[in-house]
Amino acid sequence: MAEDIEEIRKRKLMELQKKYLEQQKAQEEALRQEMELEAQLDAIMRRILTPEARERLGRVKLVKPELARQVELVLVQLYQAGQIREPIDDAKLKRILAQIDERTRRDYTIKW
Repeated sequence: MAEDIEEIRKRKLMELQKKYLEQQKAQEEALRQEMELEAQLDAIMRRILTPEARERLGRVKLVKPELARQVELVLVQLYQAGQIREPIDDAKLKRILAQIDERTRRDYTIKW
């Protein structure tokens, strides 16, 4: 009887260890894919933005990461569609940021 309980415990422990290792591998794979995606995104941004524009986008990322991500995705889509023919400078990036911020901004009203 005691041997059966010990055998059950060992099996359960092995199952839990196996599940833990599988979860850990899945997390590592997801992290690796995310890092690859970020590297690709960064490479594209280096191609289509001037250094000043990249610097501005980096500052926007610190303050409004959602807005910066949306701008990056829009720029990548335009680049992949062949609509960006010359590097985007700081002034153009400001206009793009303003347009996207205007579309996504929510106005809140507080009523008393």
